[in-house]
Amino acid sequence: MGYEFIQTEKKDAVGIITLNRPKALNALCAGLIEELGRALDDMEADDAIGAVVLTGSEKAFAAGADIKEMSEKSFMDVYLQDFITDGWERITTCRKPIIAAVAGYALGGGCEVAMMCDFIIAAENAKFGQPEITIGTIPGSGGTQRLTRFVGKSKAMEMCLTGRLMDAAEAERAGLVSRIVPNDELMSDALKTAAQIAGLSRPIVMMAKESVNRAYETTLAEGVRFERRLFHSTFATEDQKEGMAAFAEKRTPKWQNR
Repeated sequence: MGYEFIQTEKKDAVGIITLNRPKALNALCAGLIEELGRALDDMEADDAIGAVVLTGSEKAFAAGADIKEMSEKSFMDVYLQDFITDGWERITTCRKPIIAAVAGYALGGGCEVAMMCDFIIAAENAKFGQPEITIGTIPGSGGTQRLTRFVGKSKAMEMCLTGRLMDAAEAERAGLVSRIVPNDELMSDALKTAAQIAGLSRPIVMMAKESVNRAYETTLAEGVRFERRLFHSTFATEDQKEGMAAFAEKRTPKWQNR
């Protein structure tokens, strides 16, 4: 089945999803979210894919949720539908790593979707923000929660209360993005990084991702205990034996993904 609002492709072991509503600056309508979830389902099920890159256009990663789609809804409409819930968290449940490659605007829902990914690589022209306050509402897909965890209370509070945008340089300083690259190198850099991850042991990568994510959901003591148990469990894998043997023998490991 084809897609109307996104494009997908595969380069070796990397899956690529491109948001594709150019006239609306990739605004996140219900149809786009449904298609994004379907594409992620397919890539999760594809054993040939080890990592995913999610991106938009040079002008906008995604400029927010679709205001036209929600402006006339009542409280009962959004409450009974559990609006901006169904399908919106699919990125966060993916076991394979997802890199957000962000150029241009990542605002509102677009910023929230980028933050749901495992890390963000930003082009020099990237701008991030939660400007919902300027249209009479607040972030609804984790913006107040994830942004605060990324950049701290003071900066998140200022951005959510004023709608101020954060450029790429500030986003890197604040810890929102992992690094900045020139605009014309964004996809090549993201694909190179994704390919590096995809070239490692799949189950070990999943364990590392799960362990890092645990840091946001538990205390330090419980998180370290969880990490240690996962570390212990890697010794039950064929890839741990192969990786350490290859290191000792000064050769490239041949991962079995088991």
